[in-house]
Amino acid sequence: MIVTFLGLLAGTLTTISFLPQVIKTWKSKSAKDVSLEMFLIFCSGVFLWIVYGILVGDTPVIVANFVTFILASTILWLKLKYR
Repeated sequence: MIVTFLGLLAGTLTTISFLPQVIKTWKSKSAKDVSLEMFLIFCSGVFLWIVYGILVGDTPVIVANFVTFILASTILWLKLKYR
C-alpha cells in the first residue's frame, strides 16, 4: 500500500511539472523555445512506459504516464500548431 502511494505521489509530481509549460505555451501561442525533437522522443518513451505498465499491471506507472502523455502531447501539438 505504501509503495503504491509512493509511486502515485512520484508520478503526480513529475506529471504536473508539465502543466506550467502547457499553460505558458497555450497563453503565449508560442512554442519557439520548445524542442520538437525532444518532445517527439519523450512522447514515444512515455507511450512505451504506458505499454510496459499495462503489461506488468502497474497502476502508478500506467496512470502517471497516461496523464504525462496527454500533457506532453498537448505541448507537442501546440509546437506544431504555432510553428
